[in-house]
Amino acid sequence: MKLLFASDSFKGSLTSEQTIKLLTKAAKEVFGDCETSGVPVADGGEGTVDAIVAAEKGEMVTCSVHGPLMETMNARYGVFGGDRAVIEMSSASGLPLVPKEKRNPMNTTTYGTGELILDALDKGYRDISIAIGGSATNDGGMGCARALGVRFLDESGNELEGFGRDLLKLCSIDATNLDPRIKDCKITVMCDVTNPLCGEHGATRTFGAQKGATKEIQEQLEEGMCRYRDLIKKDFGIDCDTIKGAGAAGGLGAALCVFLGGNMKSGIDTVLDLIRFDERLEGVDIVVTGEGRTDWQSCFGKVMQGVGERAKNKGIPVLGLSGSLGKNALDICEHGITSLMTTVNSPMTLDEAMEKAETLYFEAALRMFKFVKAGMELK
Repeated sequence: MKLLFASDSFKGSLTSEQTIKLLTKAAKEVFGDCETSGVPVADGGEGTVDAIVAAEKGEMVTCSVHGPLMETMNARYGVFGGDRAVIEMSSASGLPLVPKEKRNPMNTTTYGTGELILDALDKGYRDISIAIGGSATNDGGMGCARALGVRFLDESGNELEGFGRDLLKLCSIDATNLDPRIKDCKITVMCDVTNPLCGEHGATRTFGAQKGATKEIQEQLEEGMCRYRDLIKKDFGIDCDTIKGAGAAGGLGAALCVFLGGNMKSGIDTVLDLIRFDERLEGVDIVVTGEGRTDWQSCFGKVMQGVGERAKNKGIPVLGLSGSLGKNALDICEHGITSLMTTVNSPMTLDEAMEKAETLYFEAALRMFKFVKAGMELK
């Protein structure tokens, strides 16, 4: 029997690599002579670069960039396969990089994300995937584009820095100095939200508050974002409100599509393609996946959905082992997951469950595999 283990991390308790080790130990104990393999998986959010680099035996590159408040800092991205780089915008422009008392998307920028792309270009990478979740920004991606040569000008022709506050001052866009190497690149934008740039479901009104924007600030940012949208439509013939995901990461999705020719793609699908997941399914009898909590949201671009659907296409059953189950957790079974089991074995607090995560996970894996073995004996 051949088993493949492909779980998301259990945030705050278990890494993907730890789940692989525990599942391998449990499988050997229950089945004895079985073939096992594992691959770390992420959905395009936090941990994506680490998962891909681990799966493809790549390496991490560190470079100096400017953070969301334009502070000098170090950020990392992954490289593998000779020509491929994968970047998490959150490593340079993420919300956790901004102290809570300083969170205000008027004063943050994606400039550092552009510097990561620039560094990858300098090192010769032309197949670049960019995960755009977890931002601290609402600058329309101006900062990122500016780092790559696009100029954003006020009414006097002065160049703007690319902060959220500059949206209100924007009068023209000059992309003639965009780094020419971009035209030779394949840019994949890993995004699992479909928000347009502006409006009720746009970047500002949907995500602004969690980045520190008061209602008054949201109104100002929305006004500026509409100005930005209209300029792009006039100068580039692209309506960002028709691009699904343009509003992701405070409008970075729009900038990556408009200025870099980026192709929007599901985060989990991109990750599974990058780690050659379909190839790893060859000859596999059972797949085990999971996450910290499975609920209705798991069906919208998360690891379990992606793994389940890929395995289902090849007729391979998938077992789900998760920390807990929430509202409508069984909906995931419509996406190739054959059964679900939790690690928790008695009433306990979340803190207790996380503290005992490794022991609980291993014991749950044993129970799960014993059920499988019983089914095999019945057959």
